[in-house]
Amino acid sequence: MATTLIKNATIVNVGECFIGNVLIENNLIAKISKTTIELKADTIIDATGLHLFPGCIDDQVHFREPGLSHKGEMYTEAKAAVAGGVTSFMDMPNTLPNTFTQELLEQKYQRASEVSLANYSFFMGASNDNIEEVLKTNPTNVCGIKVFMGSSTGNMLVDKRETLEALFSKCKMLIATHCEDEDTIKHNIVLYKEKYGENVPIECHPLIRSEEACYKSSSLAVELAKKYNTRLHVLHISTAKELALFDNKTPLKQKRITAEACIHHLWFSDEDYKTLGTFIKWNPAVKKAKDRDAILQGVLDNKIDVIATDHAPHTLEEKQQSYFKAPSGGPLIQHSLVAMLELHHQGKISLEKIAEKMAHAVADCFQIEKRGYIREGYFADLVLVDLNSSWVVDKSNILYKCGWSPFEGLTFHSKITNTFVNGNLVYDNGKFNETKKGERLTFEQLEN
Repeated sequence: MATTLIKNATIVNVGECFIGNVLIENNLIAKISKTTIELKADTIIDATGLHLFPGCIDDQVHFREPGLSHKGEMYTEAKAAVAGGVTSFMDMPNTLPNTFTQELLEQKYQRASEVSLANYSFFMGASNDNIEEVLKTNPTNVCGIKVFMGSSTGNMLVDKRETLEALFSKCKMLIATHCEDEDTIKHNIVLYKEKYGENVPIECHPLIRSEEACYKSSSLAVELAKKYNTRLHVLHISTAKELALFDNKTPLKQKRITAEACIHHLWFSDEDYKTLGTFIKWNPAVKKAKDRDAILQGVLDNKIDVIATDHAPHTLEEKQQSYFKAPSGGPLIQHSLVAMLELHHQGKISLEKIAEKMAHAVADCFQIEKRGYIREGYFADLVLVDLNSSWVVDKSNILYKCGWSPFEGLTFHSKITNTFVNGNLVYDNGKFNETKKGERLTFEQLEN
């Protein structure tokens, strides 16, 4: 039995910080103690001065396999994830081909088992005509069903009311939605093309993909979820207005409707288009500073339940195109935890709340088995952080296959030093141990 002892760490877990010790046996947390653990371990890590967090669980990523691996791939993006303190991810179905069948879904799981250093799950994709295939999805080993109620192309855009009614009424699993009203966006594009032609400035992006477009779609999703008592998770909230749709009175484990905030909507505002241009072009769009600040308050007030990245790499060449040609999305997963820790340094969020929103709450929201907490008997998905180690993001330390970051040139004041996945030290001060891969996430009673 392989054992690792982490000594003298400041443990951040379940609303408190305390100096303690954690014993890992094989892949599980065997013991947590505020006093010395008198055991000889195979490996001992003195974590004096470091903070120990539960591994982050990112519930929305696009690792680009299959079909788009020139942008990113499971191997490279999972390495970036663990280097950033993310030990588990949930990947989206808008790959090529789209993940519309159980066979294609299982092919992604097989690929991840071969190459991913992080733990993994994959959403089943819904289209306008694959509901029977969707209903075959196993709720014990698949995180949920993804519905693009906007911002997609081809058959991934589910825009038929009867299809949405059928999905929300028949699906017993968690439905995760991208909410932007496509008709509103198309109308806005016509208006801005009349004004600017094809040379629409990037600053118009949040006006085209507007507050109205977001609210109209997310309110429809909430309406359907309430009508059918569907388990709904609304992804990447980008407006202050949408917060009124969500409840912060009901305990998370009892909520039927939950929401997610992404790093870019907590960090950037429309003022940043002047300097970063299409590098911060996302769908939904980064909007006003008042939206950014309201979203953070929603996180603090528990109207928004989890923090994720929507990590979506594109090549530098793709992102440097003009407004309509540059794809939306950007790479974030390597820098998600340190970005939130930067907000902590700015006095905007506590360490305990970061652990809650990036680990505990994600595990509770998706009912993930034995993950998301520093708890005896749980998988040893753990991250050690030095809160007082400054470094600059540049191309030499970016691990994404696309090779760029919207944070380039920025100084972060915290650094990830060690990451454990299932008890394996996979990342140690810049070095990777790739001898063991991550595992498929499993879920408790997700069907309800």
